[in-house]
Amino acid sequence: MTEPMTVDTLEVGIGMTNCYLLSINGKAIVIDPGDDADRIKELIENRAVKVEKIILTHGHIDHIYGLTDIRKYTSAPVFIHQEDAVMLTDAKANLSFFHNISFTTDAADGFLDENGIVELDTIKLKVLHTPGHTPGGISLVTDGMVFTGDALFWGSIGRSDFPRGDHELLISSIKSKLLTLPDETKVYTGHGPQTTIGQERQQNPWLA
Repeated sequence: MTEPMTVDTLEVGIGMTNCYLLSINGKAIVIDPGDDADRIKELIENRAVKVEKIILTHGHIDHIYGLTDIRKYTSAPVFIHQEDAVMLTDAKANLSFFHNISFTTDAADGFLDENGIVELDTIKLKVLHTPGHTPGGISLVTDGMVFTGDALFWGSIGRSDFPRGDHELLISSIKSKLLTLPDETKVYTGHGPQTTIGQERQQNPWLA
């Protein structure tokens, strides 16, 4: 009998990034291992799952700082949008250089494109390219929920004042790709609490 997908959230690192573990039938995907690799490993062990994929919604340091450890621990392939691929191997591109860390990691194993499908057992995650916060920012849609990375937050949106950010493009991405989802769609954000598409459509001051 197929069990429903379980979504676990860990708030990691000084950036309080939401790292997600999606589990179903003993298999799992990690989204955005931003830091605190030991806590992520503990969650994986407690869930007793095999991580089959690691997905990055974008390449900023606060979403990838735990990647090297989690990749080694799970042996899972890493996927990112091609426009953000350089951020894994360039400390200035992922912003760590400017925080006196200069973090880099190995290149991605594959790329996620608009309308691509990431499969995990019976779960299918549809890829939406939602640039603006970064050129390769993505969101992932499945079964009444969407993981938005740093595109859309509760009552707010992602920053666009970092290098390669684009405010107008971000607003366009949110309105054309995310606000077209049903109102009841649960939004799992890159930082902060969950929300819904309907709530953000009606109350988010950035989207008025």
